[in-house]
Amino acid sequence: MFFNSYIFILLFLPLVLIGYFGLNSLKKDKLALIYLIGMSLWFCAYQNLTSLSVLLISILLNYGIKCLMDGSLERKRKKLYLVAGILTNLGILFCFKYYNFFIENVNAVFHTELPFWQLALPLGISFYTFMQISFLVDSYRGECPKTSFWEYVAYVSFFPKLIQGPIVRCGDFLPQLQDHAGKKPDFVNLSRGIYAFSLGLAKKVLLADTLAKIVNIGYNNIEALNSGDALLVMVCYSLQIYFDFSGYCDMAYGIGYALNIRLPINFNSPYKATSISDFWDRWHMTLTKFFTRYLYIPLGGSRKGNLRTLINIMIVFVVSGLWHGASWTFVLWGALNGILMVFERVTKVENWKLPKLIKQIIAFTLTTFAWSIFRAPTFDQVVKLWKQLFTGGFGRIYQPITDCFHDLLEVKLLTRAGLGAVTEAYPWLIMVVFVVVLVIACFVMKNTEEKVEQLKLTSRKLVTVIGLLLWSILSLSEITEFIYVNF
Repeated sequence: MFFNSYIFILLFLPLVLIGYFGLNSLKKDKLALIYLIGMSLWFCAYQNLTSLSVLLISILLNYGIKCLMDGSLERKRKKLYLVAGILTNLGILFCFKYYNFFIENVNAVFHTELPFWQLALPLGISFYTFMQISFLVDSYRGECPKTSFWEYVAYVSFFPKLIQGPIVRCGDFLPQLQDHAGKKPDFVNLSRGIYAFSLGLAKKVLLADTLAKIVNIGYNNIEALNSGDALLVMVCYSLQIYFDFSGYCDMAYGIGYALNIRLPINFNSPYKATSISDFWDRWHMTLTKFFTRYLYIPLGGSRKGNLRTLINIMIVFVVSGLWHGASWTFVLWGALNGILMVFERVTKVENWKLPKLIKQIIAFTLTTFAWSIFRAPTFDQVVKLWKQLFTGGFGRIYQPITDCFHDLLEVKLLTRAGLGAVTEAYPWLIMVVFVVVLVIACFVMKNTEEKVEQLKLTSRKLVTVIGLLLWSILSLSEITEFIYVNF
């Protein structure tokens, strides 16, 4: 089940809010918790039962290991259980996500014909695997609050963060779940949650999905693109993944808010970044914190000299690239980000005396180039796209791209409203203006969390929220996956 679907918006979410707060109002706290778990498991199982089975097995294994650690008085034995738990989690992730990639490379290197496994990637496995590893490590360190079995199941399966994060630590989530004040509906929180959800849904349905049409045509017809087309496609993908992931983060944040659970901020206007390191402090923030806390620091962080620090940075980013997908293009993307981070650290980019806007443009340009690797399924496509960018020449925008944009209902309405002559003479104009406006918005607009905190519910805001919701719902002609669902 996805947030951008009729069944979620019109049935599932209302049932969650009514059932959870209704049971709590009747003083049925445990039953309310089990109800929330049941709805979260339904959310997971809606795509396929395999996803639910793997999630439940993972929960039982990790809670069992946690109980073994709690019952052990010897620190060495506790550490042995911890290591076994981490390896078990990584092993499950490897089997479902990386086994075929591993076999493919073994077959290519050694000219063997080892068989592949026909296993579907369970929904959210990358996210809840990392979350449970953090739970085991924090439990070992004594940094987790006392947790019942049902609370643990709710912590792992809580549906707003299940399939794309944020990756939440137990110490941040469980106290909110246990807080009795949060079991009653709060009108302010509910209104702020709906506001954030509406903004996120609009970003996904009206912006990201529109940009995806341009990007898909471009990547499917690279050799037909000229330099301007290639640049347009690359910028559009940079915007698509921005609004796609931002939209999901807004919706998850909003649903949590409505349920009186404050999920950590996971997206903080990353295209306002003045460097690549600043970008990674703003993009998928909980993933960055996870790698920092559970990989970078245990490797030695910056405590063992400059060379070791640079090596640790590269290790983290290569692993981050591989986490995003079982493909060499993801590894290259991660390595490129690592190289840029190393370069910035060596050259002390924060001391460069350049205007802030110039730094932001440089960071956006580098990020856009990196995203072109991220989007391409093969190296060959990356090379072809870059070749077209630098040698394709200039001319009219590729006709299928403008045609797909003009097929949008909103553009057709503008055409009928009196802009028909303009769109006929300059078929590229509205699309280019649309893309430029979105780029500028990424640089100047406040992020959703800031808007939510400053929200004053006026009649104007109410009309805006209702309008966005209706516009987005009416635009749900097809249910499209979020990009990060595949990771």
